[in-house]
Amino acid sequence: MKKLPAIKAVDQDVTDRYAIYQGDSCELIRAVPGDSLHFGVHSPPFEGLYKFSGSDRDLSNSEGGSFWRHYQFLISEMLRITMPGRIQAVHVMQLPTSKRRDGFIGMRDFRGEVIRAWQDAGWHFHSEVCIWKDAVVAQARSKSHRLNHKQVVKDSTISGQALADYIVAFRKPGDNPEPVAGALKRYVGEGDGPDFAKFTTDNDSRNWFSIEVWQRYASPVWMDIRQSRTLQYLTAREAGDEAHIAPLQLDVIERCIDLWSNPGDIVFTPFLGIGSEVWAAVQSGRRGLGFELKDKYFRQARINMTREIAAISADALTSLAAQDGVDEADDASLGAEGGASRLETVS
Repeated sequence: MKKLPAIKAVDQDVTDRYAIYQGDSCELIRAVPGDSLHFGVHSPPFEGLYKFSGSDRDLSNSEGGSFWRHYQFLISEMLRITMPGRIQAVHVMQLPTSKRRDGFIGMRDFRGEVIRAWQDAGWHFHSEVCIWKDAVVAQARSKSHRLNHKQVVKDSTISGQALADYIVAFRKPGDNPEPVAGALKRYVGEGDGPDFAKFTTDNDSRNWFSIEVWQRYASPVWMDIRQSRTLQYLTAREAGDEAHIAPLQLDVIERCIDLWSNPGDIVFTPFLGIGSEVWAAVQSGRRGLGFELKDKYFRQARINMTREIAAISADALTSLAAQDGVDEADDASLGAEGGASRLETVS
């Protein structure tokens, strides 16, 4: 990828497959040319839920009107830099309230607030999907009284369901100059998925492998996301590897990439974290662009991307060696005359 001109980054790592920059995304995003990005997926800080750093530039440290002014700037900038007719996907969840902070135990419609913020900036609300969560796992992680059976027995008017995740997708107004076309070529999720033997051609509307994958992806609730398949789970190899507080599942990211971008497209995230979105983009044959403020997260993202590129290169060499072995066997079967002819053709 081309290095962004005049970008004021603390650190950066730019290759032909990805570009990641350390710094304030509100500053870095200004260097991105207009109408240049094909797709984006990110998980914004959930206002007041997690604090990722001590910096006043960190959106996770903003609350109330300050949070929305901060995030609204990024939403507007993403409208500027995204190609017409293309999509940005946002991972959100509803937020729990507490008696101490809010005066009551219940929920806050954070998902709806995010949707309205994007619409106010000029985006079209395109689609959404609910991502199922295991209530038992959620209770063990959050220790929420609302999920305890003890609370059901005591007074179930306080009890409530586990909080699901959502992907809410927004489309930039205008005609898409480069259609995202072709059949779905893989299934990402729990279980074996459809039989790839049913795959016909890329432009066949009756490609039954693609149809069956799409039937799962078109569901309003994704029940088959592997909750533990996160980047830190896949790549953590050393005790010093930095863990993210709330990593987004790779299945979710990869499904969005497959649905809403073409191979070779640029996939963007303003909240890189340890690199999940850019890692998934490169894995999926796209190019990735990401910004990260926190030094430790950026360093871990760099490590993860370096490992990924090394793995891709190793796989390519293995495939090339295997093909060379096939070619040598073909040459031997052709005989000396056929082999000479083959060498002459190559030269």
